[in-house]
Amino acid sequence: MALTIRLTKLGKKGEAKFRVIVKEKRDKRDGKALEFLGFFEKLTGGRVNKNLKMDRIKYWMSMGAKPSATVRKLIEG
Repeated sequence: MALTIRLTKLGKKGEAKFRVIVKEKRDKRDGKALEFLGFFEKLTGGRVNKNLKMDRIKYWMSMGAKPSATVRKLIEG
């Protein structure tokens, strides 16, 4: 079972919000997640609102989950 930490989209057109989730790699983007790990929202004026559960992200990474390129950037910065 290959796990990945990725984003899933919420909100309406022009007001996108994203949840950071862990799920099976082959599942659809908006399918059922194993766990919600936080959220990411880009606000007007270039501001970013994010809230990540770093302890749970580290746990899932230790269990073999690989973050997507976008999530890796969120974790690092």
